[in-house]
Parts: sequence; structure tokens; C-alpha cells
Amino acid sequence: MQTTPVAAIFRPAMVLMSGRILGFILAFIMPIILVRLFSQEEFGTYKQLFLVFNTLLVIAQMGMAESLYYFLPQDADNTGKYVFNTISILGVLGLIISTGLWLFRFQVAVLLNNMEIAQYIPYVGIFLLFMLMAVMLEIVMTNKKQHLLASATYASSDLFRALCFILPVVFFGNLYALLIGAVGFGIFRFGVLVFYLIKQCRSEFLVDPGLLRKHLAYAIPFGLAGMIEIVQVKYHLYAVSYYFDAATFALYAIGCLQIPLVDFVMTSTSNVMMINMREKVMDNRNSEVLLIWQDATRKLSLIMIPMIFGLLLIASELIVLLFTSAYTGSVPIFILWTSGMLLTILLTDGVLRVFAENRFLIFQNLVRLILIALFIRWFLTTYGLFGAVLVTLFANVIARAIALARLRSIFDVAFSQLLPWRSLAIIFAISACAAIPSLLMKYLLDISNFPLLLITGLVYVLSYYFLLCWYGPMDQSEKTMLMQWTQMPLSRLCQFSRLTRLGT
Repeated sequence: MQTTPVAAIFRPAMVLMSGRILGFILAFIMPIILVRLFSQEEFGTYKQLFLVFNTLLVIAQMGMAESLYYFLPQDADNTGKYVFNTISILGVLGLIISTGLWLFRFQVAVLLNNMEIAQYIPYVGIFLLFMLMAVMLEIVMTNKKQHLLASATYASSDLFRALCFILPVVFFGNLYALLIGAVGFGIFRFGVLVFYLIKQCRSEFLVDPGLLRKHLAYAIPFGLAGMIEIVQVKYHLYAVSYYFDAATFALYAIGCLQIPLVDFVMTSTSNVMMINMREKVMDNRNSEVLLIWQDATRKLSLIMIPMIFGLLLIASELIVLLFTSAYTGSVPIFILWTSGMLLTILLTDGVLRVFAENRFLIFQNLVRLILIALFIRWFLTTYGLFGAVLVTLFANVIARAIALARLRSIFDVAFSQLLPWRSLAIIFAISACAAIPSLLMKYLLDISNFPLLLITGLVYVLSYYFLLCWYGPMDQSEKTMLMQWTQMPLSRLCQFSRLTRLGT
């Protein structure tokens, strides 16, 4: 069986990722700006409102938009019908949810332990309605192989959203202004979708009941799995919001900071791993799938483990620099939350998807959700804000253990052969050793936050680099590639310097 050429997969993927990089950066920068424009209570209210929005945006899609990746490539002639079916369903769901949010706005405010939220909920509902219908914009572009256009749309959309959120607050200084800007952005994005579809799908833009039934049959189970996952991921945030006030929730939300690079590296590695695994499975070369899993785990660990150590090393300076000294209380939570990121090196979900273990994924997410729901109150009562992180980590450890047990059964190997244990131990050891010079610098230098962060970070990166080159679990070709990659910026700088001298 002929496999897809690597270039045919990764070239469009890199084009799309380039557009998403700006989105990751802007999503990270927006709270850093808003935290300086709002009081701690206002910022906590903002985080609560968008906790509701982001949760409902995923749940309300019911897998309809994402499942277009399945239907459009195999039935391109009916693109207009599939898209219109999707808009119709998402529009109806959006109207129902936005109406429900308005009718039950006071109950939502009680759930989040912040009655001030009730006045803002209708704006969240309207924003949700338009964003829900427009969510498929880049998906349709990607399915039509308009990768450059999709990448540009991702980037420009994220940039315009940031401006619509931030500029109204700069001029008017309140949360109402931000939400009005958000609604304006949602309407604009939906208008762009309509304009694009009119040009691309001039005919057959109507509801097709037969295609709709087939679409729903595929999308609903997929959406159910997504719903369980988003609820268990967000549950600890809702619990903290319910038991504490908005200002305390702001501290906790900052402590649970999502580092864009972590998600980007993990998602990219998982996607590449799944593609390579799928090719081997299709060619009946299942024995090589385990090797791909081990290699992906090792390579991801080479980046993630030192990154986590580095974040722990500069945790205090980073939080204060990004969010001001008012959020110093977030530092211990950030340290605990970041430590839990070690579990992300185990890309178990990706392997399970390759082997179509969708029911097991639902079971795994249900186990995680049930554990968090059962024990979070005890953890919060016993450990305070730390308890919400601890119970989440506890549930994640159990879920990963269950997934590893399932993978051991799939690969039919002993637990000692499932992971590259020796490589993981070496990476962990050199990451810890690399932190020693940085810790010494940190305690010896008496300078302000930003220079201290730069110096300790640079010392850590250099220490890890040299230890990795000498002792890292890499073959010679990987070490050569690493050296070439790190020397490239210096060689480019030297070339630029020579050209500058020649020009003068």
C-alpha cells in the first residue's frame, strides 16, 4: 500500500502552524495586558466569564465542526450541504444556549460565586452564538487545501480579536467595553464566514436531511467524548470559583497558567507521531509502532522535562514580571501546576486514537472526571487552593496509569519495555543538574527581576545544552543536528555582519 509522502503531510501542516503561532502568542499576551488594566476582582470576573464561554464553545459544537475533516475530503461535491447543515445546527444550539444563559444568568452567577457576573452573561451568550457559527471558517479552508489562506485567517483573526478585546478597555476602562468589543468581533468573524461561503459554495447551500442524519451519527459520539474531556479539564476551575471569591479565583487562574509553547510542542509531536503510526498500521507493520511511541516519548522529553525545570527555576520572577507583584500569591500554585506538566510527555491519547480506542478514551475521561468530582471538596478543605491542583494531578496520574496499562496490552510487552525508562531517567538527571549553576546565580546575584530572569534562564539553557551534548540519550546524528541547529543563528549573525561591513 502506498503511503502519503512526508512532504505532503508536513508542508501544509507547517503552513497552518505558522498561523497558529501568532494565536498562541496573542492568547498568552492578552491576560498580561488586561491584568494591568483591571483590578484583581475585575480580572477574576473576566476569567470567570471566559471560563464559561470556552467551556460552552467546546460542548455546544457537538463534534459537528471537527467532523467536517472526515466528511468533506470524501464528499467534496456536497461541501455546501455539509457546511449549511453544520451552521444550522450550531446556530440553533447557539440560540438555545444564549437564551438559557440569559434566563439562568443569576443561577450561573451563584454557581461562580460572583453575582456581578449576571449583568455580563447576556453579552457572553451573544458572543458565543456568533463564534459558534463561525468556528468552521478555517476548517473549510483547510479541507479545500487553501492552507495559506487558512493560516493567514488564523493569524489575522487572532490579531483582530486581541484588538477588539484590549482597545475598548484602554479607552473605556471597564469589562462592559471588552464584552461589546468581543460581540463586535464575533459578528465580524461570522460575516467573513458568510462572505467566504457565498464565494466558495454558490450552489447547494441548503439543509439536506439525509446528509444531516449521517453527520449527526458520526459527530454526536465524538462530541460526547469532547464534552467529557472539557468538563474534567475545567472542573477544578469551577470548583475554586464556587468556593472562593473573584479575587482569589484570579490568583488561582494565574497560577494555572498555560504556557503556549508547551501545548504547541506537545500537539505537534503527537500529530507527527500519530501520522507515522497510522502509516505503519496501514502497512501492517505493527511491530514498529511501539518504537515510534518510544522515540516520540524520548524526543518530547528532551524538550519538555528541561522546559518544566526551567519554569520552576524562574517561577517567581516570571509571574511577577508578567502579572505584577499583586499576583505573587500565584507562584506556589504555578510551581505545583507546572510540576504536573511532566505527565504531558506520555502521549497516550494519541496512541489510543491510532488504534481506534475511542470507547476507552471516553472511559478514561469519565474516570478522571468522577475522581475529581468525588474528591475535590475534601482536597480543597484540607489543602486550600493547592487542593484543586492536587486532585487534578491525582486524577491525571490515575488516568495515565490506566492508559499505560491499556497500551501494554495493545503492544503485548512488559511494563519495563513500554517506555524508554533509561532515557527518561538520564534526561531528568541532566535537567536537574543543569539547574544547579542557575540556582547558585540566583542566590548570589542581588539584581532586579528581569535581569535575574534573563541570566538564570540563559545559564540554565547553556548548562542543559552542554550536558545534553555530552550525556544526553541521543545518537550521533541527533547530536550533530542539534549542534547545527544551535549554531545556525550565530552563523547567520556572522554573515549579516560581513555583509554590513562590505556594504560600508
